[in-house]
Parts: sequence; C-alpha cells; structure tokens
Amino acid sequence: MTEQLTDALAQLAADADRRPLLVALDFDGTLAPLQDDPSASRILPAGVDALARLAGTDGVALALVSGRAMHDLHDLAQVPPGTFLIGSHGAERARVTTFGLDRDVVQLTDEQADRLASLGAEAARIASGRDGVWVETKPTAVVVHTRLAQAGDAEPAVREAIALGARLGSGVLHGKDVVEISVLRASKGEALTALRDELGAPVVLYAGDDVTDEHAFEALREDDVTVKVGPGATVARYRVAGPDEVVAALTALADRL
Repeated sequence: MTEQLTDALAQLAADADRRPLLVALDFDGTLAPLQDDPSASRILPAGVDALARLAGTDGVALALVSGRAMHDLHDLAQVPPGTFLIGSHGAERARVTTFGLDRDVVQLTDEQADRLASLGAEAARIASGRDGVWVETKPTAVVVHTRLAQAGDAEPAVREAIALGARLGSGVLHGKDVVEISVLRASKGEALTALRDELGAPVVLYAGDDVTDEHAFEALREDDVTVKVGPGATVARYRVAGPDEVVAALTALADRL
C-alpha cells in the first residue's frame, strides 16, 4: 500500500463530516485472487474480517460491485448482513439479510427475453470446438469466457462475441478474458452513482481491477478514493498490487475508524 493511499485513508477516517462513507469493492481480482475456475474464487480470509468490521461501523455502508450474476456473487461473497450486492455490472441489486437476499427482481420484456435466448444460442456456437472457451448465461446477459483458452481459440472467439453483441445486444463489455453481451444497458458507474445518491454518501471508496471498473472510477468525484488493483491504464487516483494490499488497506481503514 502506497504512502499516498495510507494518508488518504487516514484523512477519510478522521473526518466525521464525510459520513456516511460508502465502501464499494469489486470481487474477483480485488478481494479474491483471480482463479482459472471462477467457482473457486474466495475472499482472502483477512478480508472477511475486515469487511465485517467495516460493516459494523456506524456511518459506513458496504457494497460489492461485480460482473458476476447475483446468485453467484451471494454464494461466494462471505459478507455480513447489510451489505449491498450489485451484480451483472449493475443490472442486478440486492441487500444481504440474516435470512438471505432482499433483492430487486429484474423484469425483461418479451423482446429482451427473445434476444437473450438468441444470444445464448449464438454464443454457444462461438464456443463450440474451441478448447477453453465457454459460455455463461445470466438473467440479463450472456458471457463468453476465454481465460482457459489459448490465443488461437480465444482471439477469434472474442472478435465474434463482440460482433454478436453489436448485432443483438444492448451493451457489450470487454473485460479480462470475457465478453459480456447484455440485453439491458447497465454499468458499474451508473449503479454505484445510484447507490451513492440513495445513501446520501459524500465520499465513496472504490477499488477494482478490471476494465469494467474504469466505468465506476469515471463516475466518481475528485475527492472520492479510487483504487486500481494491479497493472493497466486507469483513471483511478491510487494503485495497489493485488488483493493482499486491498485487504491491508481495508484493515487499516477499519483500525482507524
């Protein structure tokens, strides 16, 4: 964790006028190390404790903002009750309760449902015969994954998925080894702004590692704390190397609060 980020967190914790504070975090690559098998992703153990401490602090709201489908994010998240979960890049939202999820139900029109079915069928054709390319279907989108594929299979699959999205999708997100084609327009930035406004949060701390997290960074303000995790171009104000440093920063913030 850089000295500049340490100072920013100290100032944030010391200023009681900057409450409620919204702490919003990507999941994969930010709290959980990236895995070839997405079902194996888990928040670092020290991160589970840090999130619980933050969620239990007066004047702090906690949110996970992920490209994962809501049911998947909830199954893996290990977050305390009261946490907001934003899934499918903003198309789904819920709040964790002691009894499960209090969620907003996504309603597709007949036309959107038909397009989603067509996307699924054509995405399956793109993946067919290409080792390591596979398709995930979400409530509002279809995702072509290429993390396990060699370049000879991954590159044409990505090109064809982007072309498919231009033809049938309402929105296309090209992230790390994924192309997501949605029948709804949604972004992490729009979802994060809506949650901030709802909570009346004057300051947001947001950390993320993917290309799609740039939408969140861009939607935030100059006095927010934006943290890019890992390498790559970014508009975030701060950078850390990986999930270990994210957890260290969250722990430091919890200590100061």
